[in-house]
Amino acid sequence: MKKITILFAFIITVSIFTSCDNTKAASKIDVTNLEVAKKRDAEINKGAATITFDKSEYDFGTVNEGEIVSTIYKVTNSGKTDLIITNAQATCGCTVPVWPREAIKPGETADIAVKFNTKGKPNRQSKSITLSTNTAVGKEVLKLSGMVIPTIKN
Repeated sequence: MKKITILFAFIITVSIFTSCDNTKAASKIDVTNLEVAKKRDAEINKGAATITFDKSEYDFGTVNEGEIVSTIYKVTNSGKTDLIITNAQATCGCTVPVWPREAIKPGETADIAVKFNTKGKPNRQSKSITLSTNTAVGKEVLKLSGMVIPTIKN
């Protein structure tokens, strides 16, 4: 039994030393991958995009049921890299956001238009629009709220 344990330990030791051969590692590096990584790292070092809004909440006041409420949120890229909004998801199908699909350059401003259909949505309403972005947080939330006067049913 002692001989088997020594033999097993010897095999493991030999396999560890032979697997650590570094002579072939340099030949496995792809130069094009290095260039791509350098460009990526340069973008990362600039910092994440930063987003600022003219307003993050909009109170549409009191409206009659059936009206369509619309507003525009002004979005400014206050960061050092391009701001990209990949998605805008509302809390329900009655709220429809339209956002810029192209990158917003540093210092530039773009619009996010939101429409809320009040049909079938009586009383106090509060909706959220979640933006998926390349900011440090990754998600930004816009809010829309107000009072909808129900229609009188006969």
